[in-house]
Amino acid sequence: MQAGELEAQIPQLRRYARALTGDAWAADDLVQDTLERACDRWQLWKAGSDLRAWLFTLMHNLFIDGARRALRQAGQRVDIDDVAPELAVPAAATDQVLDLQRCLLRLPEEQREVLLLVALQDLSYEEVARVTGTPIGTVMSRLSRARSRLRELMEGAAAPASPAVLPFKRPK
Repeated sequence: MQAGELEAQIPQLRRYARALTGDAWAADDLVQDTLERACDRWQLWKAGSDLRAWLFTLMHNLFIDGARRALRQAGQRVDIDDVAPELAVPAAATDQVLDLQRCLLRLPEEQREVLLLVALQDLSYEEVARVTGTPIGTVMSRLSRARSRLRELMEGAAAPASPAVLPFKRPK
């Protein structure tokens, strides 16, 4: 692997990291960590294989590890429905780019990463499956759900209501 080959991937890595994190500083940190790991483990890359897919795999794993670490440190999981009002897109928003970013951040993480890898990075389903370590059918399913949910969010549609769970009462 040549330094020039690695440098050529930085813009795509930055774009994907920014979309994953939603924050420029965190994205730059993620890219730096990814490049550092790539340099430390360059001998694991198979010459002739897709460097971009390998780098995205490293970034994906670093991002997931960081998210899990943050959850452990927080001591609890946060349900998206609990914070949805804080993330809601204002009805009169004029900046469609910010609206899209807000809506992307409301997608479940696994759906968002598949959507970004396919739509933003133009990876094939097979490459996304390899990067995320999931079966191709799961990639296709997550992509379909992500597109549907993103469409709902962008149109301002309310989130589909979850079915009500009624407590079971025994007849007397």
